[in-house]
Amino acid sequence: MQRLCVFCGSKSGDRPIYAEMATRLGEALVARGLGLVFGAGHVGLMGVVADAVLRAGGEAIGVIPQALVDKELAHGKLTELRIVDSMHQRKALMADLADGFAALPGGYGTGDELFEILTWAQLGMHHKPIGLLNVAGFFDPLLAWLDLAVRENFLRSRHRELLLEAADPNILLDRLLSYQSPGETSKWIDDTDR
Repeated sequence: MQRLCVFCGSKSGDRPIYAEMATRLGEALVARGLGLVFGAGHVGLMGVVADAVLRAGGEAIGVIPQALVDKELAHGKLTELRIVDSMHQRKALMADLADGFAALPGGYGTGDELFEILTWAQLGMHHKPIGLLNVAGFFDPLLAWLDLAVRENFLRSRHRELLLEAADPNILLDRLLSYQSPGETSKWIDDTDR
């Protein structure tokens, strides 16, 4: 792995622990020689993780639609800034530039990015590791929903296992770096699924 794509909020949330963990993740990336790919914003947790990477001397590549550049949301001190036409192009380019993915706390955008990349993995479109940094239990309700989806036969357990998780940035990076793809996951409907 050379670069990790981080999905996270354009807000920092109310609890200081969110920004603290975003900073720790950025520092841990650089300590392991990994670059950052992200949504290029200077605000919220996006800005926090990018600033931590840059302060530590690491690589931070941002991908942002022109419409958000026009709103002056682009981070101005990145190693590289890629400007695209749409949110769809943004997600596709971030996926192409990264060797793995991690989500930190966030809202709709973070959820959209996380679930799109999980769906691509489920369909066999990539075999890159995907993880959640579960800061202060932020993702516990989401994880409970996924586990319920498995129990109720809406999601196969092998697809649930595509999503790694940890509460500590270094443990999450260990899991992402040691990830072994389960191989073929694209058969998500068979004769037992009616």
